[in-house]
Amino acid sequence: MRSRSPRMTMAAVTVGLSLLLAGCNGGGKQADKPNLGKGKIAVLLPDTASSSRWENDDRRYLAAAFKAEGLSDSDFTITNAQGDPGNQQDQAEQAITNGASVLLLVNLDSGSGAAIEANAVRQGLKVIDYDRLTLNGAASYYVSFDNVLVGKLQGQGLVNCLSAEHPPPAKPAIIELDGSPDDNNSAEFKQGYDSVLQPLYQSGAYVRAGEQSVPKWDIAQAATIFEQMLTVAGGKVDGVAAANDSLANAAITILGDRGLHGVPVTGQDATIAGLQNMLAGDQCMSVYKPVALEANAAAHLALELREGVKPTEKTAPIRAGDHDVPSVLLTPIAVTKANIKQTVLRDGFRTVEEICTGRYLALCRADGLT
Repeated sequence: MRSRSPRMTMAAVTVGLSLLLAGCNGGGKQADKPNLGKGKIAVLLPDTASSSRWENDDRRYLAAAFKAEGLSDSDFTITNAQGDPGNQQDQAEQAITNGASVLLLVNLDSGSGAAIEANAVRQGLKVIDYDRLTLNGAASYYVSFDNVLVGKLQGQGLVNCLSAEHPPPAKPAIIELDGSPDDNNSAEFKQGYDSVLQPLYQSGAYVRAGEQSVPKWDIAQAATIFEQMLTVAGGKVDGVAAANDSLANAAITILGDRGLHGVPVTGQDATIAGLQNMLAGDQCMSVYKPVALEANAAAHLALELREGVKPTEKTAPIRAGDHDVPSVLLTPIAVTKANIKQTVLRDGFRTVEEICTGRYLALCRADGLT
C-alpha cells in the first residue's frame, strides 16, 4: 500500500528552497562554499520521446540548480539515454569511471534502473531516484511530485470539463490512455484518476469505453492504440483520460482526423503543445509540475550526499517494492485555459513567445495572454 506523504504548497516549497540556497552563502560561488564534497554529480535522463520535459525543462533547471548550489560545469554531468536501457547503463558506468559520487536517475524501467543503482552503490556512490521511483532499487532518496494527486487532478479535471458542457453528455463514454506499464508513475497516475472515475463507472453515471497502456510512452503506438479503442467504441467518445500531454496530443490528432474536435482530453506536464491544444479547445486541462522546485530539491539533496552530511529535507517513506525510500514529494497544480497566466506564465515555466505562435497568436489575444 502506498504510504501517505505531506503535501507542500508552492509557496512553502519556494520559501524553503530560498532559505536553503541563502544558507549556502549566496551567489552560487564555489569559493564561498569550502565543503562541497568530492566527486561529480551525474544525472541520467530517460529519453526525448515520452515527454518534451526531460530536455526542455529538467535539463535546464537541474543545471541552474547545481550552479546555484556552487558547482561549476565540471562538477556535474547530464546525459540522456534516448529510450535505450543499455545506453543508460553505459552512461552510468561512464559516470562512475569519470569520478561520480552521486547519481540522479530517471529510470527507463525499474528492472534496468535497479541494476544501475545496485552497481553504483557497490562502487560507493549515493543514488537519488529523480521523478520516477525505482522498485526494488538501491536509491537513498526519492524526489518527485505526488503522482497520485497528479492523477486525481486529471480525473477531477475531466469531470469538471464534462460538467461544463452545454448540455453535459448523458452517461459520457470515457477512454483511458494510460502511461507505460513499466513506469511506476503510470500506476500512480491511474490510481489517482480512477479514484475519481471508478465510482462514476460503478454507479452507471459514466461508461468506460476503453482502456489500454502505452508501452514506453511511445507516441506512435499511442495513436494506434487510441484509434483501435475508438473504433471498438463505435467512434463515440465523450472524454479521454490521457496520462500526459504527449499521449493527449496523439489522441487529439486521431479525434481531429475523425472530425471530433473539442472532446475533453486530460494531460500532464503543461507542455507547449498541451497549452496550445487547450487554447484551441482540443485539450481541457493539463497538470503543471513546477520542475524548478523538483530540480532545486534534488540538487540540494545531492550536495548533502556529496558532502557526506545528513540530509535536512523533510521526507516521508514511500514503498519501493521490497523496502521504503525516504521521499520528498512536491505538489502539482491543475492547469486549464483559464489559469495559464496565473500558473505557468507567472512562474516563467513557459513564455508567451513560446505558446503564442502562428495560429495560436489570435487565440492568445482572445484569452488575454498577450
